[in-house]
Amino acid sequence: MLAILKKEINTFFASPIGYLVIGVFLLLNGLFLWVFKGEFNILDNGLASLSSFFLLAPWILIFLVPAVTMRSFSDEKKQGTLELLVTKPISHFQIVLGKYLGAFALILMALVPTLLYVYTVSQLGNPEGNLDMGSTIGSYFGLLFLVGAYTAIGVFASTLSDNQIVAFIIAVFICFFFYFGFEGLSNYTILDNLVYMENLGMSAHYNSMSRGVIDTRDLVYFISISFAFLLFTKLRIQKQ
Repeated sequence: MLAILKKEINTFFASPIGYLVIGVFLLLNGLFLWVFKGEFNILDNGLASLSSFFLLAPWILIFLVPAVTMRSFSDEKKQGTLELLVTKPISHFQIVLGKYLGAFALILMALVPTLLYVYTVSQLGNPEGNLDMGSTIGSYFGLLFLVGAYTAIGVFASTLSDNQIVAFIIAVFICFFFYFGFEGLSNYTILDNLVYMENLGMSAHYNSMSRGVIDTRDLVYFISISFAFLLFTKLRIQKQ
């Protein structure tokens, strides 16, 4: 499994993919948070808070994570190396986990530089250091678990087609549905049985963690989603 993880990371940085993903994520966040005028601009809001970043990041990652994971298995299928990979002396789940952790590590590398935002906003606060660290730490934890779920969905989507673009579109759709779809359905209050569907979506659990309270229900939800899609991926490989 470690060999696959190392191979995935090396592959990302042997091509422009790794640098492009990190660069695009930081560029988009930087432009919206510090340059473009609007509701996300921290300087315009006049508040020592990173709420704009944690509100914007999940939407950028909906497209960025599938862009990383779309080649995980679709490229193996297209090149005909999937059959060779599954004959290695490791279990199918270890193969899936190696691919998953490789993609997750790359997204994690893109998140690390954003810690500079914490220092910057803390220094800009009046008085200096006037930043709710409890909420900030909780939001980062929420973002990590959200990325984990997105990555599991993306890896699963890559097994559905040998075309990377198709895998990307499928992953974006599933991620969008799990993040916003259940919340959207819950707004149809004329259907009483849909009112509580919001709790089935990632957005409700992510927002809960962003308040600075780490609830075990939120952790179990994200871990369950990630494990379920990794299991689906393993079953797809076995079937193929």
